[in-house]
Amino acid sequence: MSGETLILFLVLWPMIGGFVSYVIGRYSRIARDYFADVVCVIELIAALSSYKFVGFELAVPGVCGLGIKFALDGFRYIYAVIIAFMWTVTTIFSREYLRGHRNRNRYYFYIMMTFGSIMGVFLSGDLYTTFLFFEMMSLFSYIMVIQEENQAAQRAAQTYLAIAIIGGLVTLTGLILFYAEVGTLDMAVLSKLKIENKNYLYIPGFLIFVGFAAKAAIFPSHIWLPTAHTAAPAPSSALLSGLLTKSGLFGVIVLSAGPFLHDSYWGFILLVLAVITMVLGAVLAVFSVNIKRTLACSSMSQLGFILTGISMQCFLGVDNDLAVRGTILYMVGHSLVKLVLFFCAGVVYMNTHQLNLNDIKGFGRGKKIFMFAFLMGGLGLMGVPLWNGYLGKTLIHESIIEHIHALNEVGTLTFMNVTAEKFMFEICEWLFLMSGGLTAAYVIKLFIALFIAKPSSNMHQKEVYIGKLNAFLLALSAIILPVIGLLPNKIGDSISIFGAPFMNGPEHHHIVSYFSFDNIEGAAISIIIGICVYIFFIQKFLIKDEEYLDLWPEKLNIENVLFRPVIGVILPFVGALFARLTDLITAGPVVLMLSNMSKIKFVRPPEDLDFGFYQDSGRVETMGTLLPSSLAYGLMTFALGLLFVIAFMMS
Repeated sequence: MSGETLILFLVLWPMIGGFVSYVIGRYSRIARDYFADVVCVIELIAALSSYKFVGFELAVPGVCGLGIKFALDGFRYIYAVIIAFMWTVTTIFSREYLRGHRNRNRYYFYIMMTFGSIMGVFLSGDLYTTFLFFEMMSLFSYIMVIQEENQAAQRAAQTYLAIAIIGGLVTLTGLILFYAEVGTLDMAVLSKLKIENKNYLYIPGFLIFVGFAAKAAIFPSHIWLPTAHTAAPAPSSALLSGLLTKSGLFGVIVLSAGPFLHDSYWGFILLVLAVITMVLGAVLAVFSVNIKRTLACSSMSQLGFILTGISMQCFLGVDNDLAVRGTILYMVGHSLVKLVLFFCAGVVYMNTHQLNLNDIKGFGRGKKIFMFAFLMGGLGLMGVPLWNGYLGKTLIHESIIEHIHALNEVGTLTFMNVTAEKFMFEICEWLFLMSGGLTAAYVIKLFIALFIAKPSSNMHQKEVYIGKLNAFLLALSAIILPVIGLLPNKIGDSISIFGAPFMNGPEHHHIVSYFSFDNIEGAAISIIIGICVYIFFIQKFLIKDEEYLDLWPEKLNIENVLFRPVIGVILPFVGALFARLTDLITAGPVVLMLSNMSKIKFVRPPEDLDFGFYQDSGRVETMGTLLPSSLAYGLMTFALGLLFVIAFMMS
């Protein structure tokens, strides 16, 4: 198989498998489940074997006008393998998790379509291809959120879809403006583009960023993530958190390592959003009393850590090696950690059908494999030395310190006053360490609730809490985390250096002593902060009489206070106003020309908050003909008039 064929296979094979599995599922559910497993295993083998084709590119001209382009480099290879591995493990895990659930045929079809779409995102060679597969992925993954079809799932899916559609439209606008200014969307060209005056690119760049940031759950578009993860099945949550959010970061990296390479102003925008996301996500996780919501808010915080690494690449310029490698290792580490932790949450829900900590207390007692897996995931998430999360967190932290030291050197170029910038980054470093401490605090909270607290009287669980195959997959996924952490130079450096060219990292790399006193000191500070937060805040204020309290003020819920009023009230009002104005402008002249004015009877349509179902039953009776007055009719007459104008101009 040639390189071009293999790249196409990686994108199209899961989608073909989705269609075939759906047909098989109409006749045999068991055969469908095993066929889906086979599809994923074949994709994993293909992804692993694509190593020898690193460096290949494939252009398919004529598709959607501009054509589409795929490429395979080190970073894309790494994530193609991670995507295939996580999807394989998740699909197999889903068989036991979804036993007895409805609409499983639909579930398998859409996760396979999402599988192919996200592979298309990470293998895309230009932003146009990225956008096409990104939107496909957003629409297909909507079903993963709404799968359970209960009230919580429907509400979460509403928010998810609204953010995805609005973000997609904003990104498309940015791409159009960006293409008009630069003349290309090719990532290879953008990464080498020398633009002296970038001022005219900031607005298109930020518009493109909005859609990607929405999927990456960057503040303030993070609102979909806690509700979507909580409502979706646990296997879907693992994919949403571990992979779909990274597809948003992929787009942000393309911008930051391409047209805005080494741009301090762009880096400042990213850094502000990164710090807010990092801190807010950690605070929300500390207050949460739902295990999946805690892990979801944790994902938001960890994505803020990764975005911090991306922003540091902009500030450090050609000396951004630590930031580049830290970003890669943090992305990879977080994907693998959340696979393990959401699987653990899935095991809890399979047995108890509960997620509230007060209802699942003590569930993990006596369950050795479950405790091992959760402990590996938790220690990796906390950034404890000898676990994978420590590597990426250490490198990003060191990149902040490196920039602070650079600001003291004569001739260092900054985007603001040197003293002010140094103070800003010192604050940023402490917020970084504080957020790491809050991470440790909520991991400790979850561990004590599951494995040390007295079992809840409301908890009813199965005698066999997990099947042998899923127990093996859980242990396998968990053991990867300390293996990477124990071999930071052999495994961690190999991964980060292999993927560094995608982010325009330098050719020469720092030799990092991961277990030096200075590096361990940063991790130790965060862990000590976490222990103190748990003892002096969580135990004192968030736990009363062995019950976990949900004290987060409802008034601080941005979704309910801001986004839903905007989407549910203001946008429908604007839409209805636009509909009536369009109707009046387009249908009005036609009515005036064809009507007897004395017989016209105008009917005002009723308000309809569900703007998509807008209909007007009003009629204008004239000359023996019924002329409807509606948005659809107005747009139709407008389109007909436009066609006549075009035909006249072409004649």
